[in-house]
Amino acid sequence: MDVKALITAPFSESGLKTLRDAGVTVVHQSWLETGKLYLGDSLTKPIKEAGADVVVVEGDEVKEEVIASTSLKLIGSARNDPNNISIPAATAKRIPVISAPGRNTNAVAEHTIGLILSVARKIVSCERFLKGDFFVNSFGDFARMYKTLAGFELYGRSVGIIGLGSIGFEVAKRLQAFGLRLLVYDPYVDNTRVRQVGAEVVKLDELLKRSDIVTIHCPPTPETKGMIGAKQFAQMKKTAIFINTARAMVADEAALLDALKSATIAGAGLDVFSMEPVDSDNVFLGLDNVVVTPHMGGNTIETMERQSAMIAADIVAFVRGKRPLHVLNPEVFERRGK
Repeated sequence: MDVKALITAPFSESGLKTLRDAGVTVVHQSWLETGKLYLGDSLTKPIKEAGADVVVVEGDEVKEEVIASTSLKLIGSARNDPNNISIPAATAKRIPVISAPGRNTNAVAEHTIGLILSVARKIVSCERFLKGDFFVNSFGDFARMYKTLAGFELYGRSVGIIGLGSIGFEVAKRLQAFGLRLLVYDPYVDNTRVRQVGAEVVKLDELLKRSDIVTIHCPPTPETKGMIGAKQFAQMKKTAIFINTARAMVADEAALLDALKSATIAGAGLDVFSMEPVDSDNVFLGLDNVVVTPHMGGNTIETMERQSAMIAADIVAFVRGKRPLHVLNPEVFERRGK
């Protein structure tokens, strides 16, 4: 089976080698190198120019127009939950869609811990303070700095985790080492999972009231959209911090901004926003009690290696007439009798 693949997602050299060793002709045009994001039907032209049977994307859209006007046999997404691909349209043409589940689980979990520590211990605030033309002209100046930058330890505190899915679970596992209490709100959680991290399942209101740190790890769904708003921020401790490395839509961004400005809560660590990509005009950058990262939670070398290995293995399986492991629409194989 002579197969050509257009890959616009970041892809490791080892992943590319796996494909080429299997006889796949690869055109690799990573958006990290081209600086291009294909929206609407704009990916149609590159697919046709490459003569691609397979396309692998990260953020590019593979919607109805692209699927209808090309002869794709397989669509790959280097993401966990590809909302940029029309799975129904692909399924209607019996095109398998593969993904890379769990590719960034470790990365986002570690990033969450980093944000928690950065805000709780005012690590970023320390650097900002020193870069603001601060000079110790007297011991009183040093005392003022020391008082201003006092943080709090995680030991003995309570951390509320909203959503104990794959990332929330990994965050909980890592937090256990700090000797703190874990509270979980997740209506769908398996109690076995909760016991594994020594957590206590509580209702959302109780979690908000008891937690010193609230961290979001639930998926973006109609049920979770705006679940944390002004009412919920008002229920939190004034000394609490809020962490979001999941999706911006889970929290009311305007309400969060107001809560931070009014000292309703003490601080926040944010990696996701309603307007992305993030640049220097992000409103949260103007607040000293917030640490902002521009959706970097999953941005690690290991994430790219992991997604490349999973996608490459599934493409090779498909080329060899086998069913890929990480297929999002398995019904296309049932129709083929595979």
